[in-house]
Amino acid sequence: MAWWMFLLLALAGAVLALVLIASRKPDTFRIERRIVLDAGPEAIFPYLDSLESWQLWSPWARKDPAMRTTYGPSRAGTGASMGWDGNGKVGKGNMSIVESRPHEAVVYRLEFEKPFRATNRARFTLKPVDGGTELVWTMEGPAPLVSKIMDLLMNMDRMVGRDFEAGLANLRALVER
Repeated sequence: MAWWMFLLLALAGAVLALVLIASRKPDTFRIERRIVLDAGPEAIFPYLDSLESWQLWSPWARKDPAMRTTYGPSRAGTGASMGWDGNGKVGKGNMSIVESRPHEAVVYRLEFEKPFRATNRARFTLKPVDGGTELVWTMEGPAPLVSKIMDLLMNMDRMVGRDFEAGLANLRALVER
């Protein structure tokens, strides 16, 4: 057998193994990060509930300061919406607030167009604790086969989790000053 035929079979085997391993991963994903902020929920909530205020602490706004953003008729609370179109680090998409409970939680629907299409749900939950407020940021959604393969190659939890951690640190700087 020629060396190139062996190489082709080895490559096909590796791709098949990758697909088989990925297909055994869960059909949904969840990314979560948490932080305790030295502030009450009433000081933190406005930064989560206002899409304009997002730009003050969002890790993606800092990755692309030239990103174009557009807002719907409402910019805060349930029904507020925002679209973005940026460089390769932030992509293109839109988000809308689907639930807003003052000082408790904000839930978003995220629709990504670029670099790939996806619809996910994100949630911020605020809980008073000794020393301040625990803020939990989660994102979850479906994990089709392509996402599962990408996760094997790039570890999406670590990649997106770093952005969550940067955003929470930015938010800390705003609310604790």
